[in-house]
Amino acid sequence: MKILFVHQNFPGQFLHLAPELQRRGHQVLALTDAANTRPSPVPVARYRAPSEPADPAACRLGRAYTEASDRGVAVARAARALRDRHGFVPDVIFGHSGWGETLFLKTVWPQARLLVYAEFFYQAEGADTGFDPEFETRPDFERAIVTEARRTHLVIALMGADAALSPTQWQASTVPPALRDRVEVIFDGVNTDLVRPDPVATLTLPDGTVLRAGDEVLSFVNRNLEPYRGWHIFARALPAVLAARPGARVVIVGGEGTSYGPPPPNGSWKDVILQELEGRLDLSRVHFTGKLPYADFLRLMQVTRVHAYLTYPFVLSWSMAEAMAAGAMVVASDTAPVREFLTDGVTGRLVDFFDVPGWSAALTEALADPAAQVPLRRAARAYMVATYDLQRRCLPQIVSFVEGQTLPRAPRSERSATTPISADPSITS
Repeated sequence: MKILFVHQNFPGQFLHLAPELQRRGHQVLALTDAANTRPSPVPVARYRAPSEPADPAACRLGRAYTEASDRGVAVARAARALRDRHGFVPDVIFGHSGWGETLFLKTVWPQARLLVYAEFFYQAEGADTGFDPEFETRPDFERAIVTEARRTHLVIALMGADAALSPTQWQASTVPPALRDRVEVIFDGVNTDLVRPDPVATLTLPDGTVLRAGDEVLSFVNRNLEPYRGWHIFARALPAVLAARPGARVVIVGGEGTSYGPPPPNGSWKDVILQELEGRLDLSRVHFTGKLPYADFLRLMQVTRVHAYLTYPFVLSWSMAEAMAAGAMVVASDTAPVREFLTDGVTGRLVDFFDVPGWSAALTEALADPAAQVPLRRAARAYMVATYDLQRRCLPQIVSFVEGQTLPRAPRSERSATTPISADPSITS
């Protein structure tokens, strides 16, 4: 088959799938944003995304759809160039639905099977919206309306797709009931052969500090340090933890941008919370690494004595699943996406997201008695291997999901020979 992946940040969720399908003999091509500099495991074509964001005053509630549909048009134009200049006609298209990229691809290739990665559907209640009132900027009624409006392009993308994939049951549950039967649930998978415990692991921090497995290390990892991933709650719990555990070191991984939710009133969320805690936090034992290379992140998971993970009811981070696979002792927020993976007292500990004293107590207890956490760490590792292993479970299931698509026979006009596509044709429109 000819398979086209579409993702503005490719490879993204297709990191393992795209090269595996190529290895299996399929012709695989990715279409991604021209600004994306991530290395790709398969040949890539590029589209030029709109350079100007939609005007909020002009679009009002339609802003999210306007921006998504504008991107969708840019992708469709690049797709038409792939068809007309290179004769590329995919049998299957697999794209992320989050940014509008798949909206108009059936217009270009009506005979292709269109699959979408349905990562998350915004909801007026029961998910991230309204979960943390500390950072809400709108009254409840207005917030609910804005959230509902943000769903528009996601619903249209799923209605236009032949099938969809979601990584977790909880994320799939956010899909509107009328469309839920289109969605298959398969987790992205963790390479448990690579992500595994290492009793002799070491990690050298940017300041030269060397950490070893067995050291009293507390870790916290976000893409960016922000409220959606509980940075404010974790930081507020730290003064009591450091006071109770004078030998403990804290390693905090993450950038200072904003991935999700509103931006801070000024500076970064890291700075906002540190200013709040000024004079209460022993920063000599707190190491901020910024964003780490993956190999260093893995060593941190092998070194850490306790790993803290918090999230709103939102997309589950790969880092939590990888921490469990590495055999880390995970203390996590008692929120729906986490409960799907972690069982309190069996594979880790759950703490109410907002309970700062509870977080301090749980983290202190886990740091103080590492021997008591060994059964939980082993159980977490065993659960990940048995349920979410990449090579032996998840990847074969996703491959079957893609290869199992039944294709209608294309019209004769679309069955022409394909001009070979270079490693990066840089098709832009």
